[in-house]
Order: sequence, then C-alpha cells, then structure tokens
Amino acid sequence: MRIITGTAKGQKLFSDKKTDTRPTQDRVKEAIFNMLGSFVIECRGLDLFAGFGGLGLEALSRGAKHFTFVEHNKANCKIIKKNINLCGFKDRSKVIKDDVNNFLEKNNEKWDLVFMDPPYEKENILLILNSILKNEIIAEKGIIVVEHSKRQQISCPDRLNVIKERTYGDSGIHILGLKEEKNEN
Repeated sequence: MRIITGTAKGQKLFSDKKTDTRPTQDRVKEAIFNMLGSFVIECRGLDLFAGFGGLGLEALSRGAKHFTFVEHNKANCKIIKKNINLCGFKDRSKVIKDDVNNFLEKNNEKWDLVFMDPPYEKENILLILNSILKNEIIAEKGIIVVEHSKRQQISCPDRLNVIKERTYGDSGIHILGLKEEKNEN
C-alpha cells in the first residue's frame, strides 16, 4: 500500500496483515482519483471505514485541504495516525475512533468528499447513505464515493444521483452526488 501521486508520492504506508481490513488496491485507488480529477483539490473530506487511511491520505497528497478519518478499530486508528505522520499531514487530519453509524448520528459538519469503503457485504450501504442524507453531512456540491463488492447491488436513495459507476476486479465503485432541488415557482 502506497501513495500514488502528489506531495507524498511513492510513500509506503503502514498496514497490518493480521486484521481482516482490506485496503483499496492501488489500481482501484488510481481509478477512483482519475474519476474525481481536480475535485479533490482544496476539498474537505471524510473517510468512513478508514481502515489504514489510504483513500484519505491519497486525497491529502493530491491537494485536499483537510480529511477526517473514522475507524472503529483501535489498532487501525493507531496505524492511520502513524501513516498521517509519515506523510506529513498531521495539521490537515483528524482521526476519530467510532462506529460509522454512531459518528453520523452525532456529527454536525459538512464535507465536500466522502469516501465509504465498508467491509465487503457486511454493512448496509443504503442505510449508511440514508444516514449521510438525514444528518446532512454532504455539502451541496459534494460527492460520495462508495467502494463495494461487485457482487453487491447498490440502491441509491432518491436524493442522490449516480455520477459514475465502474467495476475493477472484485471491486465496484459508485460516485454519487446530491440531486439538484427543483424550484416549484
């Protein structure tokens, strides 16, 4: 696992092979960031189910302003902090040890970019997307990137549009955005 490009290009990241955490493969990560393009620059981001922090750290390396990492596993949180320090992003990052659903319920911030990479086929993605919408954590022009097993069907809540959808090996990627509200006047 490494940073692909940007200010920390080539930096190898710490991980722990003893856990069941599945880091995003480099080719999938590269595809995600190719789809996002310059949207990442100066965005405020949230990495849900952060694992070892690979997606958020890649965004920071590519010019994101700030990233918050949410991970329930204590050992993984320590690894994320080591990786943040390794890349020099301590002043642009925050790590929160919490269950994603609990975090979303008590959150009062908005983000431009939300990464969601839950354990494959173990989390109800629709439930989490609905919680993101209910708690209004996505900025008006924000984007949600969902990585999931290609075998898992993704239902999109009515208030979200599928912007892009791709499959890479065993991984499916959905990039979602808020639908524009129609003026009834």
